[in-house]
Amino acid sequence: MTEQTSQYLSDSYVEETRFGFWFLRSHTWQHHVLRVAINDLRSLFDGELPRHPVLLDAGCGQGKSFQYLRQVFAPQRLIGLDADPHSLKLSAEEARRQQMQVELIGSDCATLELANASVDLLFCHQTFHHLVEQEKALAEFYRVLKPGGYLLFAESTEAYIDTWVIRWLFRHPMHVQKSAAQYLLMIRQQGFEFGPQNVSYPYLWWSRAKDFGLLERFGLRQPPPVGQREETLVNVVARKPLAPPVAEEGPSE
Repeated sequence: MTEQTSQYLSDSYVEETRFGFWFLRSHTWQHHVLRVAINDLRSLFDGELPRHPVLLDAGCGQGKSFQYLRQVFAPQRLIGLDADPHSLKLSAEEARRQQMQVELIGSDCATLELANASVDLLFCHQTFHHLVEQEKALAEFYRVLKPGGYLLFAESTEAYIDTWVIRWLFRHPMHVQKSAAQYLLMIRQQGFEFGPQNVSYPYLWWSRAKDFGLLERFGLRQPPPVGQREETLVNVVARKPLAPPVAEEGPSE
């Protein structure tokens, strides 16, 4: 059963289930998913954060990220974007509840209504696996970021999304799901820069593909080490270069 239908602002929008919509405003989502991801992304920066940045939350949903983004990044301007008008209404209510000034935009991530080079930080958390036009969205992210700006990307991978429990409880476009390596390759091919120190592979209890970590919690199984497991989460802080790369000139004739 699905959430009450509204006029979505994307032709390729995949409607969430009632359970999914409820879960995105739960304490578990806010405390164990959003908060943890934002803190992890903060730890992946090489140097100092941009001071008083313009921060875009691409796929802000119901606005539960706003308070954590304010605490960690102290934006001078916070923009929330989503393709679901009902979610945007709830985001506005959340901003009022947190006494925050948030600009809300109804838009598809593949067609951002923002100027070129106008954003310092772009936060995209558990949104990309909902998008059908992923390459277009990533190109838009690159376009609106300032040179030297950062993409804060946190995603569940195909290994997690394509499990029976997730497919039963939630709804996603399955044909666009990717592995951690495929997401990182796509980000790099778009032109973003990052190193191993800017990437993490969280292995949180809720992201365990088969049993939510129950066997490990009761000491019946040891968690597999990095490199010997199929990653279910990938976080990366990727930087847009300060200037486009200069092509090397061949020898003059």
